[in-house]
Amino acid sequence: MARLPYVDPATAPPPVAEALAALPPLNVFRMVAHAETAFRPWLRFGGALLGAGELDPVLRELAILRVARLTPGAHYEWVQHVPILVAAGGTEEQVAALAADDEERPCFTEEQRLVLRFATEVVRDAAPGEATWAAVSARHSPREIIELLLVIGQYMMLGRIMATTGIDVDGPFGTEVAQGAARTRSS
Repeated sequence: MARLPYVDPATAPPPVAEALAALPPLNVFRMVAHAETAFRPWLRFGGALLGAGELDPVLRELAILRVARLTPGAHYEWVQHVPILVAAGGTEEQVAALAADDEERPCFTEEQRLVLRFATEVVRDAAPGEATWAAVSARHSPREIIELLLVIGQYMMLGRIMATTGIDVDGPFGTEVAQGAARTRSS
């Protein structure tokens, strides 16, 4: 049970109610909506990360799921993003490997293992080790690296909101959210 009440769209200030009406009815949105002035900019930021990036969507989702595994209390994130990974081209075998914290399984490409290692080191140590940094820098553009860092940071923050407020797991509606972000990018 959540430690804070969810924002009720019927009684929310008009800009928040309008934003909530355009979204899938996810508890994470109704919780973050308490931050009235940050809510809409945060939605745009999250949409940009999910829909307008240069970073490969499978790599992005692998990083998000790795953050979820490394963040106690972020099961909500896991539930929402497993279907997005699969829809983006990831596999159930990869999901099982991530759930087992086994990023070295052959179901991952070398590049995917590198991104998983990068995400792990950033979450645990705030920055990747020199060898990981050199490998990521050799394979990815500066834009992709910064997008990856923004994704990791966004989902670390969300994981902490989820863990602290005890957001009730709902959905999954993750693919709906990702598709909405992609539509926003193309319009």
